[in-house]
Amino acid sequence: MGLDITWYDVLGALPGASAEEIQRAYDSKASLLRPELIAGAPSTVVTAVSRAQGILDSAWRVVGDPVRRKGYDEAVGLRRSGGGLVRPESFPSEPGWRSSDFDFVAGRPGAELLSGLMALTDWLTPHPREPRRIMVPDLRGLFYSVCLEIAGKMHLRVTAVRLTENPMPVDGLIVDQFPRPPAKMHRDRELTVKVWHPPVPAADIR
Repeated sequence: MGLDITWYDVLGALPGASAEEIQRAYDSKASLLRPELIAGAPSTVVTAVSRAQGILDSAWRVVGDPVRRKGYDEAVGLRRSGGGLVRPESFPSEPGWRSSDFDFVAGRPGAELLSGLMALTDWLTPHPREPRRIMVPDLRGLFYSVCLEIAGKMHLRVTAVRLTENPMPVDGLIVDQFPRPPAKMHRDRELTVKVWHPPVPAADIR
C-alpha cells in the first residue's frame, strides 16, 4: 500500500478486526481525550486534543459502519471484489477518506480539520519517483504511535520532546512539531515533535 495511512492505522486496529475490536480501539484512544484529563492543559494541548477527537470520529464514521467499511476496504485494496483488488478511480488514490466522510464538519470549524487531513493524504501519496525533498506532514493531533508510522514511511527520523513531567503510561499526543508545514525537508532528516501525555494524578505520585 505504499505510503498509505489508513483509518485502521489511526485507530490502532488491524484491517481484519471485528466490529467489537474496532469499537474498543476507538474507545481506548477517545478515553485519553476526556475533558478531565486535559483540565488546565496549555492551549496547544487543547487544540491538539480537539483535532485528535475529530480525526478519531472521522475514522469511526468510516470503519465503524459495516456498509461504509466494506466500501472503504475495497477502495483502498484491503478487500477483494470480483476476484481482484479494487481501487476505483472515483475514489481518491490518497488513503483514508471521501469528502462525504466529513459531512459532520460542514459549517463548523471542522473545515480546518478537513483541510489539514486532506493535506496529510497528499503528503503520503505514493509517487513513481520519490522526491529528494518532501512536504512536512502535519502530525499535530495524531497519537505518537501513528506519528512514528507516518514518519517511518516517509523516511523521516523522529525526536520526541516529552511535555508531561509525570505522564500516564499511555500513547502520547502530538501537540507541536518542528519544522511545521508547509516547510519541506530532505528524507532521513530529523523531525522534532512535542508529545503530551495525560499526567498521573497527584494523589498517585509517591
